[in-house]
Formats: sequence, C-alpha cells, structure tokens
Amino acid sequence: MIADQQGVVDLVKQMLLKGRVDAVLMPAKVPAGDSFAYHLIADASLLGDALPLPPIMPVQGARALSNVTRRGRGSKRIAAVMRPCEVRATVELYKIGQVDLDNVLLIGVDCPGALPLSDWFGDQRRAEDTFQQLLRDGDSEGVRPVCRICDHFSITGGEDWHVGMLGRKDILVIPQSPKGKNLFLEWGISSEDISSWKQKVDELTEERKQRRSQYLEDLRSQVTGQDGLMDTFSKCINCHNCMRVCPICYCRQCFFDSDNSRFEFEDYLGRAQGQGMLRLPPDTMLFHLGRMLHMSLSCVSCGACEDACPMTIPVAQVFSLVGEQNQRKFNYLPGENREESPPLRVYQEDELHEVERP
Repeated sequence: MIADQQGVVDLVKQMLLKGRVDAVLMPAKVPAGDSFAYHLIADASLLGDALPLPPIMPVQGARALSNVTRRGRGSKRIAAVMRPCEVRATVELYKIGQVDLDNVLLIGVDCPGALPLSDWFGDQRRAEDTFQQLLRDGDSEGVRPVCRICDHFSITGGEDWHVGMLGRKDILVIPQSPKGKNLFLEWGISSEDISSWKQKVDELTEERKQRRSQYLEDLRSQVTGQDGLMDTFSKCINCHNCMRVCPICYCRQCFFDSDNSRFEFEDYLGRAQGQGMLRLPPDTMLFHLGRMLHMSLSCVSCGACEDACPMTIPVAQVFSLVGEQNQRKFNYLPGENREESPPLRVYQEDELHEVERP
C-alpha cells in the first residue's frame, strides 16, 4: 500500500502558501491529459494536476532540474519532488557542476516503480488501472523490468527530505541532510516515529535484492561476451534516443553525433571491402560500449533509456548489470553522498590491483 499522493501535494502547497518556497518542481499532467511532464509551479492553485508519482516517467527529473539551475543559483528557493532514482541522478549531476542545489529543497518519495511508456500509450485506461492496483497492493507486476528489481526505491541519502509512503495511510516526512534538518527546526515541523515504516522498507529491500541478484545473474549469461552483446544490440538503429534521455549523458555534444563519426564515401567502401560487408548505420556497438565506459559508474538504473528505445532493446537492464559491476569495483553508490566524488575524478595511488596483469 502507498499513502495517498495528495498528502505530498498538500505538503508542498502549504510551503508555497506560507512563502517557504517560491516554486515547486514536480510532475503534473499535460493539458491534453494523456501524459505527464515536470512543471515549475509558482501558483499554489495550479497544483491540482500535480502528482509526485505519476504512472510513467517520460522525463527524468534530474534533467528537468538541470535545465532550471545549470546556469547557477538564484535568489529564489524551490522545492523539487522526485523519485529516488531521479534524486540520485540529480546528486551525480551536482557533483559535476550540472545542477546547483544551494536554493533547492530536494525531496525524495518512496517509489513503487513506473509503467513502460509503451504500455501507457498502448492502452492508457488499462495502464492506469494497473498502476492504481500497484499503489493499493504494492505488487510490482506491470512495472518496467528495472523497477521490478530496484532495491533503492526509498531513502537515497542524497535528498534533503524523504517522504515515506510505503505501507502507510498518511505520509511521513523524514529530514535527511543538514539543510533538511535545519528547515525542520526553522519551520517548527516535528519528527515522527519511523520504526514501522522502516521495517516495511527493510523487508522489501531484502526481497528486491534477492530478486535483483537472480535476475542479473540470468541476464549476465545472455549478454556476456562479444556474441551475447552483438545479439542484444543487434536491433539498434543508431537513433541515440537512449543517450538523449539519460540524465548522466550531460555532454553538450556527443562524439557519436559529431563530424568525427561521419566518414567519406571511400572510408565506408574501404571498410566494406576489408570486411566483405559493412552494416549501416555503422558502429552501433561502439556507441553502446562507449556510453557504458562514459557513464556506468554514475548509472542509477532509472530506466529512461529503455523507455526511449524504439526497438525494445533492454538497454536499461544491460546498463544496470554493467553499472552495478563497475560500481562494486570502486565501492561507489551513485547519488548516495553529495560529498563523495565520482571515482574517475579521484586519483588513488593504490587501487584496482585485481585487474593488473601478473
């Protein structure tokens, strides 16, 4: 069971009405009513269509907040309400100067998962019923594959406040960061007993960890090695949608979209003659491998890439597998600690001996 989302909307509405924040960044229905997008809402009366947990995640919240704050801090204070994976991606972008959090109250909420975009736009009424049942019963059937195996669906460590919703009839607001705790005192908000909620979260976390371990082990057997990867990504049409929706792919221009990856006719012909045949578009595998090397240490398994793939390639699942392996090597959990630098930005003289050649 998930607490009524209206409780979160009421919380931020009161913050707006009392002048504690100047605007709220959170998902809301688009005017057509058939999808959701992040909105920066400054008028409390316009919160009617806002939902902290919409059935789908068309836009990753970290990207939305980056758009608002990338050019630096302002004098106004905003509250940003996001799913845990979006909070973690926000923290990763903060570490590399793509998000400014000085005047942002970052609020994470317990997340039961999101539906695949294809399900939502294929049969919206049925998808809505599935999601409402998910909120009532807590069953993860019907959500995206990476959501079914997500074991970081609650407190991330990187937010200022966390809203506990699992197994509750009302919401539970938990201060996390020094900023969040100071605002609790400043605004006279009292802390509540979280023991029963935490027990529910711990039980579900353990269940998810076991499911995740088995699922990724099965996936590893399918994608390991050159043949496995080639088969997995064989349908790729080089659209780069996965890169464009990924919050961690922050580069202004990707190498694979630059002139460096566009060749003369003779180059293509020479490769075709040397190999006997050249697939077009070329270098699709190189693109995915390059992206893995570039961002796997900060991958938060949000699933945005897989939702965006028009060829139903399990991109998010593969990246979740690779990301977990790489993050374990460096003992690094992306988005957990704002003060911990990404591993590739920190030089350590003594590390990674296990990959050295004898």
